[in-house]
Amino acid sequence: MSPTILLAAGNPLASMAQSVDWLAIAPPTIAAAVALVVLVADLFVPATRKPLLGWVAIAGLAAAALSLLPLLDGGRRTFCLTGYPTVCSYVADPFTLVIQFLVLAGALLTALLSVDALKDHDLPAGEYWFLLLSSAAGAALLPASRDLATLVIALEVASLPAFALVGLRRGDRLSSEAALKFFLSSVAATAVMLLGVSFLYAATGSLHLSRVAHTLTHLPDPRLATLASAGVALSLVGFAFKTAAAPFHFWVPDTYVGAPLPIAAYLSVIGKAVGFSGLILITVEGFPSYADVWGPALAVLAALTMTVGNVAALRQDPHRAHSAVRLLAWSSVGQAGYLLVPIAAAGYVDNPGRAIGSTVAYALMYGAVNLGAFAIAALVARSSPANRIADYRGLYARRPLAALALGFFLLCLAGLPPGIIGLFAKVTVFSAAVDAGLAWLAVVMAVNVVIALYYYLQWTAVLFRGAEPAAGAVAPEGPEAAPRAAVPAALTTAIALAAVLGIVLSGAPQLVLRFASESLL
Repeated sequence: MSPTILLAAGNPLASMAQSVDWLAIAPPTIAAAVALVVLVADLFVPATRKPLLGWVAIAGLAAAALSLLPLLDGGRRTFCLTGYPTVCSYVADPFTLVIQFLVLAGALLTALLSVDALKDHDLPAGEYWFLLLSSAAGAALLPASRDLATLVIALEVASLPAFALVGLRRGDRLSSEAALKFFLSSVAATAVMLLGVSFLYAATGSLHLSRVAHTLTHLPDPRLATLASAGVALSLVGFAFKTAAAPFHFWVPDTYVGAPLPIAAYLSVIGKAVGFSGLILITVEGFPSYADVWGPALAVLAALTMTVGNVAALRQDPHRAHSAVRLLAWSSVGQAGYLLVPIAAAGYVDNPGRAIGSTVAYALMYGAVNLGAFAIAALVARSSPANRIADYRGLYARRPLAALALGFFLLCLAGLPPGIIGLFAKVTVFSAAVDAGLAWLAVVMAVNVVIALYYYLQWTAVLFRGAEPAAGAVAPEGPEAAPRAAVPAALTTAIALAAVLGIVLSGAPQLVLRFASESLL
């Protein structure tokens, strides 16, 4: 008798069998499959044809993003416990789809930025595209994870390839140092997180977030309650490392400077999306009964993170090598503080939906404009490898469209018109803090927004100033005054996509918040 007939006849194995919803898991699966295709193809493609691997990777990321469209009709679940159809390891609900879109779209823009960076820095194409796609697959898996084991595995699949990407510039001291710092900090975070997960499993007997949340509400033994509290605290510390929240942010500036610019852009957006989506899942889904613990803790972290990031960005010397990338790095730390505010506010309200929606809306805005800012930095780095803020002086005279795009991105990050989406996102985050009764945090945020205005506007003003001629030199006149090299098509496409997305979001910011709020857990 065939196995199929045995199962149909009521064999006990039937209770263990379950189907896999391949459509639900398509986004991370496509990215992972294309990563393997690129790795194998690299063995057979001649050196002169290696650029084709990049376009295969770009096509794979676009296909993974398009696979989200059939999932918009509602939540799908798979890998569920037998007999408990609502207790699942993978859930493709609206929250998952929004974060997966952010991750895959951000990885796609990173891939466009990388096409020419590989040639400029002589990076190994096969390894680069395999690592980038693998990391994107892990990042796309994480927001769908609904048990602690899958959550940690997805986080490591997203992080481990990133270590190698940061240190891929062979023989570069800054790259090796950046990779080492990133690796050590991430390993420490993972160790702390795994210890917390083990405590939670010992206290609750389950890894699924819904069951953990239910069990934590009525632990019979005080010793188990103490163990669970330690697990909650350690898990939060682990994710604080991943989100670059102060005081766990020390690896960020050196890692961004040492990494290839597209990877720095990737870490600034996709790395944060991964960390914050995981933090949202464990707090709102897994630990709602401990809101009185993680709410105040995250509020303090948010205030500390935004203050440290903005003050450090304010102190950047525009004539220091790599000061533009360092400013974007410290800015990303400050932005992480803003992203933490609504998550903290969710611990103070009965319905955390709108608060978390503010974080998602802010993340969408931040992802688009920050990738755009890094794209312009990559453009300037082609002629000025030191990438100092001073190198951007007179950019409007040399490349007016690039200067206007960067000015727009910086104003969005600052929250000033015409970057309406930046202003709207900051107002929604500010409102989330006020609605939760966190007036002190709203005041801290307002002060930090003013601090950030100074360095964003200072950089914007540099773009439109005349270039400083060298001492004793005569400024050239005529068509040869500002020679320009052609901008690669892939880099131009990445800048254009980021600018168009920022303009569209600025034109209809309320749609972003509505969509993000409806995506709530």
